[in-house]
Amino acid sequence: MVTVLLEESPRPAAVREHRWAPWFAVTTVCFGAFMGQLDASIVTLAFPALQHEFGVPLAAAQWVSLGYLLVLVALLIPAGGWSDRAGRKLIYLYGFAVFTAASAACGFATSMAMLVGLRLVQAVGAAMLQANSVALVTTSVPPGRRRAALGVQAGAQAIGLALGPTIGGLLIAAVSWRWIFWINVPIGFLAVTAGWFLLPRTRHRAARRGLDGGGLTLVAVASTASLLVLSSAAGMPIGVPEIVGLLAIAGTGVAGLIWWERRAAQPLLDRAVWSGSRVGIGLTGALLAYLVLFGPLVLFPQIVAGGRGVLAAGLMLTALPAGFGLAAVAADRILPAVWSDRRRCTAGAGLATVAAAALMLPATATVRVLLLALLGVGLGVYIPVNNATIMAEIPTRMAATAGGMLNMARGLGTAVGVTAVAVALHIAEAFGGGADVRVAVGMGVLTCAALAAVWASRSASTATHPTRPVRRGSR
Repeated sequence: MVTVLLEESPRPAAVREHRWAPWFAVTTVCFGAFMGQLDASIVTLAFPALQHEFGVPLAAAQWVSLGYLLVLVALLIPAGGWSDRAGRKLIYLYGFAVFTAASAACGFATSMAMLVGLRLVQAVGAAMLQANSVALVTTSVPPGRRRAALGVQAGAQAIGLALGPTIGGLLIAAVSWRWIFWINVPIGFLAVTAGWFLLPRTRHRAARRGLDGGGLTLVAVASTASLLVLSSAAGMPIGVPEIVGLLAIAGTGVAGLIWWERRAAQPLLDRAVWSGSRVGIGLTGALLAYLVLFGPLVLFPQIVAGGRGVLAAGLMLTALPAGFGLAAVAADRILPAVWSDRRRCTAGAGLATVAAAALMLPATATVRVLLLALLGVGLGVYIPVNNATIMAEIPTRMAATAGGMLNMARGLGTAVGVTAVAVALHIAEAFGGGADVRVAVGMGVLTCAALAAVWASRSASTATHPTRPVRRGSR
């Protein structure tokens, strides 16, 4: 019994030998990609209902999201390292089980403190999931199909992101805020069952070693302080002295982490992952891309909902992730096969930059919807290829650690994007700017980030295909 619980189960022979076996695995991972983004885009809609239910201010309700994000960011890299040693399929399935059980419990919460506590548990499961998602995709498919597979996964994320506001709004209005958590339960049950039969076991594992407690503590301290500073810029009531102190803690934590990891006998961030500068450049590009992706999802509802109505706001919320999802899935088939990864990344980031710059100009709601869709297309081309470039630089045995870092960059990019737009809106409003001025200021910030992503893509790998083969886990 213990062996069954602590060892990865093999796939049935009929699945393992099927010609579509790699895509069975990718489809299974898409459950987690969909549910993660659905949860991310749905929870913030419940803040007013939570305030009414528990009689708390907005600052307290925000901890439902903030507490979750703090735990998630702090645990992604440790969860990836643990998975590389214990087995990526095993940790992924346990992560889904924890996330699903915590989701069910969140729906029964009787106080804000209880709900926040359960969200912290949910974040532990999410870290186990997200640290392994990219790794399972890249180790399940042949190297030549890695871009396409990561595009499918990104498409599943986009669907969850696009449907979140609609599903969340319907559930909260028609039933209760509790159902935004309970909706995860059937998806989670289906995903765990499918994963048990369709995901391959881990063939190449990292050497077992002790936990880097010092590195883990410094990651948690630096990420927590940084996210609290970002939240203060987005509206959380934190005083100026506290913000200064948090900035000092965040800077000290980052400096301490760099110092510690260079000297630790068993570092949290394995040096093999950082053997080349391309990994760091790729992670920077991932952070910038998700900053540009999530920024408009905060900016335009704030502008449009007050000016042209709920329908226009809904269209703008949907256009960006819809364009992102379509491009992520179709780009590998449509773009010329002779294009290198570098050229694909540059084309995607360049298109995103043009669309973001065009959105700075006054325009009708219809034009802005089209431009947001075009922005999504550019990011949908860029992100899967950038992810594939990063994973190609990492030894197979470290795939989950790299996946954890990639998702950490994504989470930080999301937080920075939301905060950057909130600060831009605050500045524009302070100077009496109207809707067009606020859009121009917000999109100006995001255009700068998109230009930086173009720079990152120009500095990344020039290989047409990944240069470091990733072997499939065939068992």
